[in-house]
Amino acid sequence: MSHKLLISRCLLGHPVRYDGGASGPYAQLAQWQAEGRVVALCPEVAGGLPTPRAPAEIPGGQGVDVLAGRAPVMTAVGEDVTEAFVSGAQQALELVTQHGIRIAILKANSPSCGNLLTYDGSFGGVKVEGQGVTAALLIRAGVQVFSELELEDAAQALAALDL
Repeated sequence: MSHKLLISRCLLGHPVRYDGGASGPYAQLAQWQAEGRVVALCPEVAGGLPTPRAPAEIPGGQGVDVLAGRAPVMTAVGEDVTEAFVSGAQQALELVTQHGIRIAILKANSPSCGNLLTYDGSFGGVKVEGQGVTAALLIRAGVQVFSELELEDAAQALAALDL
């Protein structure tokens, strides 16, 4: 069986980052796209945020706290964008359920997509251990979440699923 993957749109070269840029493309992701495995999503855009947009961070850096209502997602200009981040995460979870996705490759360090590190909310470039809102929701649902820095690990996990 050819399992599908949820992949951050910015990693596929789509200009959806907060600064209007992209973070790809990556050869491995292009290969999976050519194989028809990719379901692409930018949770922040899906949640209704524009591109470009003010950078956003989670005070404390923990997406699980946002999901539990204990922390907001704030922009550098003081706007609360929590609702858009949670909506985008919920849409990602719906896609995962709809397509039977068990692996996601999301943008490292993002307040939505970071799987190991996020920024601490100070807008000073300080990273802390933690997960973005979407990554936290998907991990809680049993999805294996990798970043573009872990493509080899993701490929191995996908190969194991395809057996």
